[in-house]
Amino acid sequence: MIDSSIPPLDVKTEPYIDAHSHVWTPDIAQYPLAASFKKSDMQPASFTAEELLAQCRPVGVGRVNLIQMSYYEFDNKYMLEMIAKYPDRFVGTGIVDPLAPAPDRAMRSLKDKGVVAFRITTGYARQPSETWLRPHGFDLMFDEAARSGQVISCLIDPTCFAEVDRMATLHPDAPIIIDHFGRIGVGGTVVPSELKALCNLAKHKNVYVKIGAYYALGAKKPPYNDLIPMIRELLTSYGSNRLMWESDCPFQVVNHTYKDSISLITDRMDFLTSDQRADILGRTAERLLFKKQG
Repeated sequence: MIDSSIPPLDVKTEPYIDAHSHVWTPDIAQYPLAASFKKSDMQPASFTAEELLAQCRPVGVGRVNLIQMSYYEFDNKYMLEMIAKYPDRFVGTGIVDPLAPAPDRAMRSLKDKGVVAFRITTGYARQPSETWLRPHGFDLMFDEAARSGQVISCLIDPTCFAEVDRMATLHPDAPIIIDHFGRIGVGGTVVPSELKALCNLAKHKNVYVKIGAYYALGAKKPPYNDLIPMIRELLTSYGSNRLMWESDCPFQVVNHTYKDSISLITDRMDFLTSDQRADILGRTAERLLFKKQG
């Protein structure tokens, strides 16, 4: 049921899209946690869809790509219900088991429910970074992505880029997103060789990059100006039509603010043209993730 307390989307007043945010509920009776998690692992204890909308709408963000939270592992129920509750505001990035017999069939079953992408990690692959995409299930997933347009969303670090390069070569029509800059800068500084490797992935026309999670990268404090040179290099390599801004809430708002994140793009990168800024803050995500809504 659509919640009438949240007004319908008005793209004139809420034009921006957050390409990456998590939601969860403290109601673990109705939405059980995966066996490897307990309630105390949920930090913060609550970040519901409504709490997310309360954070993002005041700064003009009207739509969000919800990322299935690891607390629930392969049970996408809460995310799916929030997409159904706010269909004009949310799409989702789900998680399916790549080692199950038919992950491609699982992808197809979720498409009509608003799941436009699927998160993959080395953890779900149960492989080291050098071979993390070798299990056959990933070939099935990439093939399905090429057919359906659903996106493969990679939560990885730079040691995993070579395998992404290999799979993007084998499956050139599969859209692929690298989350959080590929975690470049998580150690406190941007390593030039890692940034070069990420830029090299731009040779694949269907590879995209999310720029966000600033709270965890580089100096890890607002105003995040130390990350601007990395964004500028990615802009040169990918173009603005393959970059998209993300908040990575709720983690962005634990010690920092939502506005801290978006204002890096809206206010402090004066080399961006209006078209480039519009791409990064919404049009790229709209084209790739919000196809039905766009």
